[in-house]
This record gives sequence, structure tokens and C-alpha cells, in this order.
Amino acid sequence: MRNLILIGLGVAAAAGLGGAAWWVREPAPQAVGVAAAPPLPDNLPLPPEMPRLADGADYDRCLSLLRDDPDEAMRFAQAWDATGGGDGARHCIALALLGLGEPDRAADRLERLGSSSRASSLARAAVFGQASQAWMMAGDPNRAFAAVTIALTLAPQDVELLVDRSVVLASMQRYRESIEDLDSALALEPDRAEAWVLRAAALRHLERVDQAFVAVERALVLTPDNPEALLERGILRQLRGDVTGARNDWQRAIQLAPDSMAADLAAQNIQLNELGPQRR
Repeated sequence: MRNLILIGLGVAAAAGLGGAAWWVREPAPQAVGVAAAPPLPDNLPLPPEMPRLADGADYDRCLSLLRDDPDEAMRFAQAWDATGGGDGARHCIALALLGLGEPDRAADRLERLGSSSRASSLARAAVFGQASQAWMMAGDPNRAFAAVTIALTLAPQDVELLVDRSVVLASMQRYRESIEDLDSALALEPDRAEAWVLRAAALRHLERVDQAFVAVERALVLTPDNPEALLERGILRQLRGDVTGARNDWQRAIQLAPDSMAADLAAQNIQLNELGPQRR
């Protein structure tokens, strides 16, 4: 997802093939199905440089406030909206709600904005994509799927949106459909390492471990120091009985990104292995 890509990897040592989690990048991992709303990530789904719903200094000012001061962004956007700020002000209000910890309200506003705006199809697709992200943060993958599917009707070859929907589908345990979206994304952008990692995780959930291994190896050819890919390869090595190889991959993931979710899960896997099979 734009600035919120979901990476699905999980803790294989504890759960084997069936229990690994898909998560939003910054929050703590959750079980498949997204039962509760996760904490808000540091990186809000801000609009890309192009296309955007509005232009001008007020829009730029409002968006610049979002990351560091969503309260001030909300005040600015509401005052601007009261004086005819239009789509730009309404967009900033919705994103400020996301920053203030109200993803469900933000998602609803983003959907209504995407439907009512007279902006280009690509700009409206971006807004529906943000709505999908917000629904995932609110713990509602069904509405996230609906929003990102609308986005893809507006921009059917948008690789970001295809990857977004693949992650939503995976959170719903619809792994075959998730792989279909990833295959479409990779047909358009074959060197997208993130999509290869996600494909490997989805294949693993379908117990297609050898195919998953090929996919994650492709990701590591493209990005050798990719912590998420190393975490996933470690999981796959564990499933193949290569405990030493798994541990090496997890330790490398921790070394490369010690403060990341990938490192946290790698450390959990290492600890579970040290406990032994009877404690998993």
C-alpha cells in the first residue's frame, strides 16, 4: 500500500504452515483475519506527487502538517474547508482523522470523497486506495477489499493497488486470489522484490513450499539485504528442516533492521527454536 505496504510473513517455528500473520507495517503482528484495529503506523498514506486531488499552497501546507501534527492539520483543514477549500480540504480532513487514530471515520470520508470528486480517474483511484488502507487499519478487510477493488476499476494496471489488494486478500486467507493479483503486478513490474516476498508467503500458506522458496530467492536476487525476504526464507528453510539456515537468515534480518517488525519476528522464531519442539 502507498507508504503502508503490508508484508505477510509470520512466525513459522510456532505455527508451521497455517499460523503466520499478515500485518500492517508498523503495528504488532496479528492473526490472519485482522480481528482488532492495530496502532497507527508512523507513515500515513499521503497522496503521491501525481495525481493529486488539489494543487496550491494550502493543500501542500495541510499535507505537510499531517505527519508531525495531525491536530494542527485538522484545524487547518477545517478552517480551509469553511472558506471553500473543496476536495483538497476534505482530503486533508480525512487523512488527519487517520493520524488522530480514527481510521474508520477516515476510511468512510475517503470513500465518499473518491465517489464525489471530479478529479481524474487516477487521482480518485489513489483516494480509494487510501480508503482501503484505512479500513485495514480499522480491522475491516472486507471493506478494504471493496475499496481497493473500486480503485482498480479506475486504474486497473496500477501495481501499487494490485499489491495492496493481494495483501487484503491474504488477510482474508484468500491466498490463491492474492497470488493472482501478485502475478498481475509482477507481469507489469517483474523486479518488484516486495511482491515476490508476498507471493512466497501466500504460497507457503497453500503448503507449496518449493514454489515459495523459488519466489523468495527471486526477491533476494533483486534485494539481497531485504529483511522481510530473509525472514520469509528463514521460515521456509525451517519448514524444510534446515534449522541452521533458518537461524542464519533470521539473525541476518535482525542485523540489517534491528528495529523492524521483521527483526521482531525473526527474534521470536529464534527463541521458539531454542525452546525446542515440545514448547512450540
